[in-house]
Amino acid sequence: MHGIVKSSLSPPQSTFQQAIHSSLSPYRRNPSSEMTSRCSISSSKEVPLFQSLKGIQQLAETRRFKAWFLDQFGVLHDGKQPYPGAISTCMRNDAWFAALGRSCIHMTWNDRGAISLEGLGLQVVDNVDEAEFILAHGTEALGLPSGTSLPLTLEDLEEILTQCAVKNIPMVVANPDFVTVEARALRVMPGTLASKYEKLGGEVKWMGKPDEKIYKSAMAMAGVDAVDCIAVGDSLHHDIKGANIAGIQSAFITCGIHATELGLGKFGDAADSSSVQALALRHDAHPSYVLPAFMW
Repeated sequence: MHGIVKSSLSPPQSTFQQAIHSSLSPYRRNPSSEMTSRCSISSSKEVPLFQSLKGIQQLAETRRFKAWFLDQFGVLHDGKQPYPGAISTCMRNDAWFAALGRSCIHMTWNDRGAISLEGLGLQVVDNVDEAEFILAHGTEALGLPSGTSLPLTLEDLEEILTQCAVKNIPMVVANPDFVTVEARALRVMPGTLASKYEKLGGEVKWMGKPDEKIYKSAMAMAGVDAVDCIAVGDSLHHDIKGANIAGIQSAFITCGIHATELGLGKFGDAADSSSVQALALRHDAHPSYVLPAFMW
C-alpha cells in the first residue's frame, strides 16, 4: 500500500501526510548528474540503469516529483482502520466487487492490532457456511462477529482456507506482500495466504502492488500524471515492479526485506551495485534510484 505525499518544497523530514490530506505543489527539476553514480553490470540483455543515493534529501531537493507514493502497511488502511475513501475508490465500477456480497471471513492481525471494518457495510462471520468471500488483511487472527478477534496460527488459517476452497468462496487480499521486515526479521504477510489459496484452487483478487490499479487510483486521488510520481519501497516484487508496470519512477530501499539477500549486516549499510542489479534482474523489477534507507 502506498501513501500519497505532495510537496511544495521537499517531503517532510520526519512524517509524511496520508493520501487525500495533501494539497501541495509540484516537483519540477531533473536530478543533477553529479549527485549520484550510475550502475550497471555486463550483460547481453540490456537493462535499465539506476542511480545510487545516500539519502532521500538528494532526490527531494531536485523538486522533480509532484507526488511520492510511499510503501505503507496494508495498502488500504493504516493498520487500524481503512483510509477515507480508499476502498470505495478501488471498488468503484468493478462488477466483480459489486457481485461479491457482504458476509466475509476476516483474516486479520493480533499482535499488530486487529483491523476495523467499521463503516464498510460488511458483516464479519466465523462460519464458512455463512461466508460470501474472504477478506485477508493479516495472518495472525480470525475476525469475529462481535468485532473482536481470535488469535490463530498460520496453519489454523490455512485449514479455514481449505474449507473455503471446497465451497469456491472468493478471496480479496488487501495486502499482497508475502513478507515484511520487522526488527530485522521477516513476518509472513497476507500475500502468502493468498498464494496458498490459489494453490488450493481458490479465486483471489489481488488488491495492491504490483497491480497497476492501486497506482492509478493513487494518481487520481493526488491529481497527478505518471511522469510526476515516484514510488518508494523495499520490495522489488511489489513496490518496484509495481512502479515499473505503472510507468512511474521508483526508489528501492535496500535495508528492508532484501537486506539479507544483499549481504547487508546493519542498518544503513550500502548495497553493492552489482548485487542490486543481479537481484533486480531476478525479479524483473528495475528501480530508478537505490538508497540504503529512507533517511534524509
